[in-house]
Amino acid sequence: MNYRACALTGHRELPAEFDLNAVYDALEELLRGGCHAFYCGMARGFDLAALHCLRDLRGKYAFTVEACIPYRGQERSFHGAARREYDALLAFCDKKTVLSEEFFAGCLLARDRYMVDRADVVLAYLHAETGGTAYTVRYAQKRGVEVRFL
Repeated sequence: MNYRACALTGHRELPAEFDLNAVYDALEELLRGGCHAFYCGMARGFDLAALHCLRDLRGKYAFTVEACIPYRGQERSFHGAARREYDALLAFCDKKTVLSEEFFAGCLLARDRYMVDRADVVLAYLHAETGGTAYTVRYAQKRGVEVRFL
């Protein structure tokens, strides 16, 4: 199937056996299939891991990445090396969209809906039936957006 846009969603905590190569391969398959836009929620864990892969793939494929920042100041939750990584990956993104001027209960889910509503496919790293990633997957499925699981 030919996809135009992909939303990325996954857990913040990644297990020791997390396979970054599988993420790279899944993203490359989407790119070869014509996907040319990615939406990333900029959370630690899977989101930033996927951005690392996309940064490596930038030399081979033409695509854009939109950083979907749930609230202004999200970067303050990152410290030290994690903050430097966040800043570098944010700079890599072609577009930065801040969805709320301040944090509020539900702003992360609003960000997830924003991404799914613009995507043809969701690439998900899901290993729990509760939480934001599970919510995003259920929302995508309810909207008829295909979900590819890692």
